Amino acid sequence: MDHTLKKTSKLTKRNRIIAYTFLLPNLLGFFVFIFFPVIASFFMSFTSWNGFGKIEFVGLENFIDLAQDKGFRISFVNTLLFTLISVPITLFLAIVVAVLLNKGVKFIKIFRTAVFLPYVTAPVAVAVVWQLIFNPSMGPINGFLSSVGIDNPPGWLSSPDWSLISVSIVFIWHNIGYYMIIYLAGLQNVPDSLYEAADIDGAGPIVKFFKITIPMLSPVIFFTSIIALIQSFKVFDFVYVLTEGGPGRSTNVLVYSIVNTAFERYEYGYASAMALILFLVILVISYIQFQGQKKWVNY
Repeated sequence: MDHTLKKTSKLTKRNRIIAYTFLLPNLLGFFVFIFFPVIASFFMSFTSWNGFGKIEFVGLENFIDLAQDKGFRISFVNTLLFTLISVPITLFLAIVVAVLLNKGVKFIKIFRTAVFLPYVTAPVAVAVVWQLIFNPSMGPINGFLSSVGIDNPPGWLSSPDWSLISVSIVFIWHNIGYYMIIYLAGLQNVPDSLYEAADIDGAGPIVKFFKITIPMLSPVIFFTSIIALIQSFKVFDFVYVLTEGGPGRSTNVLVYSIVNTAFERYEYGYASAMALILFLVILVISYIQFQGQKKWVNY
C-alpha cells in the first residue's frame, strides 16, 4: 500500500513538473511583457521622466494637470463617442449575421469565411485599403454618391464631422466576424424546441429573435460586450493609419494620445498617468456591467 502511494506521489510530482515546464515560457512572457510593465507604469504615473534624465517623484501633479488638460478631455470624449458608436452596432450586426448563417443557408462556409476574414487581416492593411475607399476624389464611395446626384459627398477622413464615424465604420467592419463566430457557437446551444413551441403559438421571426434568441444568448452578449468595450477603448492602429488623430483633434482617442505623449513628447510619467486613468475607467465600466448583468443575463 505504501509503495503504491509513493509511486502515485512521484507520478503526481512528475506531472506537475512537466505541466510547469510547459507553462513556464508563457508565464515568463506574461511577467516580463505585461505584469512588470503594468507595475512600472503605475509607479511611473507619479513621476516626471523624459526617458534620459533623473526620474523625479511629483506625487499627484500629473493627475492634477490631467484634470486641467483640454487635450486629454477631448481625447476622453472622443473615446467615449467612438465606443458608443462602434460597440452597439458591431454586436448587433454580428448577432444578425450569426442568426442568418445559423439558418443553414447555402454556401454557409463561404459566407462565414468571408465575414471572418477581415478580422484575421492585419489592421494596418485593413486601414490602408479603407483609406483608398474613403478617398474623397478617387474613392468608390464618393464616386457612387456623385453618380446618384449628391454634389458634395462627405470628406470622410478629412472632415472633422465625419472622421470619427469613418474610423468607427472600419472598426465595425473589421470586428464583426470575430463576434459573429462567438454568437454562432452560442446559437448551437439554443434548443430547437423553443422555436418549435413559438411556431405553434404563431410567433413571427422578429418575436422569436427578441423573445428567444436574445434572452438565450444573453450570457454570450454579456461576454462580448465586455470584450468589445475594452477593445474599443484600446483602439489605436486604425486611428494611427487613417487619420493620425486628425483632422484637428476629432479622432484623437486616449490610446493614441498616450502613445503620442510618451514616444513623441517623451513625457513618460504623464503618459503613464493617462494610462492609469484609462485602466480605471475600463475597470469601473466593467464592474458596472458585472453588477448589471444580474438583472438581464439568463444562465
